[in-house]
Amino acid sequence: MFKKLKYYFQRRTPQTYKPVILVTGCSTGIGAATARMLYECEEYRVVVTSRRHSLSRLRDKFAENERFWARPLDITSAREREELIHEISEKWGGVDILVNNAGISYRAVVEHMTEEDELLQITTNYLGPVALIRLVLPHMREQGRGKIINISSVSGMLAMPTMASYSASKYALEGMSEALWYEAKPFGINVCLIQPGFIRSNSFRNVYYSKLSDPKVNRTTVYKDYYVNMAPFVGRLMRMSVTRPKHVARIVLKVIRTENPPLWIPATLDAWAFYYLRRIVPRRWLMPLLFALLPRAKTWGSKFTNRREVQKK
Repeated sequence: MFKKLKYYFQRRTPQTYKPVILVTGCSTGIGAATARMLYECEEYRVVVTSRRHSLSRLRDKFAENERFWARPLDITSAREREELIHEISEKWGGVDILVNNAGISYRAVVEHMTEEDELLQITTNYLGPVALIRLVLPHMREQGRGKIINISSVSGMLAMPTMASYSASKYALEGMSEALWYEAKPFGINVCLIQPGFIRSNSFRNVYYSKLSDPKVNRTTVYKDYYVNMAPFVGRLMRMSVTRPKHVARIVLKVIRTENPPLWIPATLDAWAFYYLRRIVPRRWLMPLLFALLPRAKTWGSKFTNRREVQKK
């Protein structure tokens, strides 16, 4: 596996130009770690972004100069997307490498999500990034080269309870990226999906809640067991992980430096495990196996269900 990765992450010809890199969602986590690494790379011109309320924190970390900018960007705002790409194009000609990292995650069962919640989730993680891709593609196509690096998740491989909408947004991002890989390849443009799993950070606390899934609400609903068990479960898996945001950022940097990177790049050990699990275990057995591994899953909703069990004769 590692020899294969080493083969993919090799540059076979010297780099002769100074690419313009745009990274979204840089206030924390993988985005912040990627920004830190690119700040030290003199061979790139870099634009890192965050929403306006986090921009001061970003500018405190990095001193702007002629090759490194920090700019506001709400990925859901068409106006902000267009203004940013226009500014970059006016100054540097266009974006050569796009790293779509910005994203949010709702923690709620399907029944507790509203249409407004669903729209915010899908716009942030899918519609916004796709709109940004559309803005940078013409320049890449004219140049005959470019990279679109989409930060996905193991949730784009396998969904988990209380994270349905997040998984849906990542599945959408993955499906689009696969189609775009075919469409962009003839123009010399690479498309990559970096798929992190559980990362040792506090990001699992930075989740969104719908009105009905909010922990401040008295959870006496039929889904109480789901929330009570899944939040500590996810937190425990993240604390146990040996992967930190900087490790994923290194993979992003390797992809940037690679001429022809692969489409799918699992970024953590558990991501590799899920990758092969889906291919080895028959579909009929996969879901029951995963359900059995969830904490106290057999007791979920037991006080409320009217499920009819098959009676033995």
